[in-house]
Amino acid sequence: MSDLFSASGLSASASRPLADRLRPTRLSDVVGQDHLVGADGALTRMLRSGSLGSLVLWGPPGTGKTTVARLLAHETDLAFEQISAIFSGIADLKKVFEAARSRRAMGKGTLLFVDEIHRFNRAQLDSFLPVMEDGTIVLIGATTENPSFELNAALLSRAHVLIFKALDQEAIGDLLKRAEAEVGKPLPLDEAARDSLLQMADGDGRAALTLAEDVWRAAGEGEVFTPATLQQVVQRRAPIYDKGQDGHYNLISALHKSVRGSDPDAALYYLARMFDAGESPLFLIRRIIRMAVEDVGLADPQALVVCNAAKEAYDFLGSPEGELAIAQAVIYVATAPKSNAAYKAYKAAVVDAKSAGSLMPPRHILNAPTKLMKQSGYGDGYRYDHDEPDAFSGQDYFPEAMGRQTYYTPVERGFEREIAKRLAYWARLRHERAPKT
Repeated sequence: MSDLFSASGLSASASRPLADRLRPTRLSDVVGQDHLVGADGALTRMLRSGSLGSLVLWGPPGTGKTTVARLLAHETDLAFEQISAIFSGIADLKKVFEAARSRRAMGKGTLLFVDEIHRFNRAQLDSFLPVMEDGTIVLIGATTENPSFELNAALLSRAHVLIFKALDQEAIGDLLKRAEAEVGKPLPLDEAARDSLLQMADGDGRAALTLAEDVWRAAGEGEVFTPATLQQVVQRRAPIYDKGQDGHYNLISALHKSVRGSDPDAALYYLARMFDAGESPLFLIRRIIRMAVEDVGLADPQALVVCNAAKEAYDFLGSPEGELAIAQAVIYVATAPKSNAAYKAYKAAVVDAKSAGSLMPPRHILNAPTKLMKQSGYGDGYRYDHDEPDAFSGQDYFPEAMGRQTYYTPVERGFEREIAKRLAYWARLRHERAPKT
């Protein structure tokens, strides 16, 4: 897998891909990762200390992970070995380890770069542990997936995780300028089309350079592309999104937090991105229903109704017409008054339910279907609320050993204001009608 970035000192044939021609020769040439390779970056400090431990490089595609691994081998004078977890098995690893042991016996260390390291199974990952511990190799693993989920704890405890960021538009812009200097002519794009290309790259430097090459190939003599013609030329780039992995979870998290934060515009943006990437509408509406009950709750009971109606509308209309119903539900939930009082109340009740074990409810609220149970006091003293003044008896329904508890405290927003008034009213009646001692 090629990585990118600087034209420093490279004299390559124009037939080679730009991503290869612009590969950095120094860590300082890598763009968009100043927190790692800048003057005070984590990698810079490690190299300054004179020692380099095993690392896991985690980040999106096209952010420089492979390039950084190569440059680290050069900076530390280690032999560079590269394998891919997609094409390698235990037998391949044994050969690499034996070669590293031979080098070590001759006084030369080995930096082993493993691309897509998350593709290895547990047994394969465990095979790295002894050669990491005895210093046979310095392992640099690259992954686009969250190491906490994809790599085992034993390996993670022996390696430092470094996070590579998706390239921002400034970094992508810097890459395009370097590409223009390498090619010797500007990209045939107007200002708006250039901005559009930056967005199409989606934080992936390698993709940005590939798009730039497509533009140069397609442009006629003196032609300058607008955003519309650029779209036709490159046929838009498919979103980087894996429904089973981080892209999926990151976007649904962003959607949920936008709704919770009462920002319908951001919520619609993330909803549109997930639809665009082919996300299941059923998954989306299920999560939006969850938002309605967790973050809106009884502050607006209608939110749950609207979300369920959106599901029915989508089932009836299908795609793409039914997507509007889901978008409408997102707008409703995002703009609804917020309360997690019901959510918190249920969680607190669950804690008590687990700790209380088998505490028996008070006997006066239990039915007595048998004569023996009636003789034992089941149902004695129960007052039927509908026969009481205000249809409220004020009895205690908790187990006697617990005493009365309060889990649900409504907020002063939306419909919960009305619920708070009702609870205050019943609390006053309960106090007035409590047995006098």
